[in-house]
Amino acid sequence: MTAVHGSSVDIPTPDGSADAYVVHPDDGARHPAVLLYMDAFGLRPHLKAMADRLASAGYTVLVPNVFYRHGRAPLVELPEFIDPAERPEIIQSLRPAAQTLTSEAAVRDAGAYLDWLAASPLTSDGPAGVTGYCMGAALALRTAGSHPDRVAAAAGFHGAFLATDAPDSPHLLADRITAEVYFGHADQDSTNPPEQIDRLDAALTDASVRHRAEVYAGAHHGFTQADTAMHHPEATERHWTALLDLFGRALPARHNVIGHQNTGTGNGDATQ
Repeated sequence: MTAVHGSSVDIPTPDGSADAYVVHPDDGARHPAVLLYMDAFGLRPHLKAMADRLASAGYTVLVPNVFYRHGRAPLVELPEFIDPAERPEIIQSLRPAAQTLTSEAAVRDAGAYLDWLAASPLTSDGPAGVTGYCMGAALALRTAGSHPDRVAAAAGFHGAFLATDAPDSPHLLADRITAEVYFGHADQDSTNPPEQIDRLDAALTDASVRHRAEVYAGAHHGFTQADTAMHHPEATERHWTALLDLFGRALPARHNVIGHQNTGTGNGDATQ
């Protein structure tokens, strides 16, 4: 795998400063930008490892702490492995931060994240890719719909509440999306039941969005997260195949030499 370099950065937003992790191939070249949205457990070693793997395929990847309004990550102390007994208490403690992230705030934040990526000397010209997990899948969908000219590909995995009856449900932005879209749904997911999967697919189809949605048999909500009991190794590898195929098609690599690197404030930590 290609060696990568990761560092902590701070992203200015209309509502403050979002701490984030950025990682890119350690080859002195510019690469297509990817915005990776966290799951509810937030920015942590496992999510950074996922970003590292994506970066090693030839991308500059930004992972913001979308709960920055409540503090820097991690907002709560997380065990190395999250088991079912601990999960409800952790989710409950994070609920206030999640409730603060309204649809309007998410759109403002998305613009700031895309601005930072576009201005970074680590990224090549052109629109970005976006992917998200759990709540992050809804953020990816909302980003593609609210910034259509800036997103070429959007993906979501084990997404939560993607097509609800709420007046601001993410699926209602389908008619604004110009990106190619992929969703990998878990077939055992109470946050994304079959009726919502069908509603999302219908919205994308009616809007003539290039998309593909697959239901991963035997997978639970959170199947990509190896630091939780929900992890499903086979479904995770299937997710990587689908994601890299999407980005490889929609985000052609441009290996321009970097003239000057400036990845923002914070400490740098090389990862291999």
